[in-house]
Amino acid sequence: MRALLAEDDPVLQRLLESLLTKWGYEVVAAQDGAAAWQLLQLPDAPRLALLDWMMPGMDGVEVCRMVRRRVAQPYTYILLLTSRDNKRDVVDGLESGADDYLSKPFHPEELEMRLRAGRRILELEDNLVAAREAMQFKATHDALTGLWNRATILDILQRELARARRERGSVGVLLVDLDHFKAVNDTWGHAAGDEVLREAARRLNGTVRVYDAVGRYGGEEFLIVMPGCDAATTRDRAEQLRRTVGGEPVKTAGGEVRVTLSVGALSSADQRDADADTLLRAADAALYRAKNAGRDCIEMAAPGKAPVVV
Repeated sequence: MRALLAEDDPVLQRLLESLLTKWGYEVVAAQDGAAAWQLLQLPDAPRLALLDWMMPGMDGVEVCRMVRRRVAQPYTYILLLTSRDNKRDVVDGLESGADDYLSKPFHPEELEMRLRAGRRILELEDNLVAAREAMQFKATHDALTGLWNRATILDILQRELARARRERGSVGVLLVDLDHFKAVNDTWGHAAGDEVLREAARRLNGTVRVYDAVGRYGGEEFLIVMPGCDAATTRDRAEQLRRTVGGEPVKTAGGEVRVTLSVGALSSADQRDADADTLLRAADAALYRAKNAGRDCIEMAAPGKAPVVV
């Protein structure tokens, strides 16, 4: 683990650097508080900081205050070294944001144990952050494909439409369905069907732009939201997706499965006042026409009010 060492006494700094290196730390040294603060602002700043309280210019307590004013992750564990033994001073140091303190002169073994405690706290914090991120991912992503789930992709559609209205822009909307998917499950089994869904999702997500959004709308249907696309661009991108997904069979444990797409497509530019539900009905009607036209094709929704599919 990397550790920041800020100590203006060159003799003590060399001693501490030697001890930290012996204990397996990669030491990043600073001669004063200002230099320490600059190092702690870097993207790859050390997570563990050992700061002398009394330093010229910005002291260790002020560095603590500056660090704690940031709303940033990951957490920085700070240990203050001080020759002060007044309890009020100690309280002031801890209130500034220090996690622990050690009085000079100190015993090396005590310093080692306090640093080890700091490492345990940082590891616990990392585990909590990872657990929170995992929960957030599960709440917003489809478990099988890893794409945005239905609720999230619909929320993205709502937000992109609102932004397009504000900026007089447009949003391309694709409702995509895997053709004959029931036959895949019936012929090859549900495990193969899951493999097909995952691979189709991977191809779709790998073909769109980084700021487009792909979500699993339900079953074998996917909803794709593409900001800034007029009708012609929307159709071009839909064709690119159709060719990419259907370009080669999907390899499953049971054999190769050919996959094709039917797509209902539209651009919000053709229905300026339509809300998300209206646009989705229009895309669904276009998808229905693509299915009736023999599948493996794209149908654009007609400009105007979306028809109701019964």
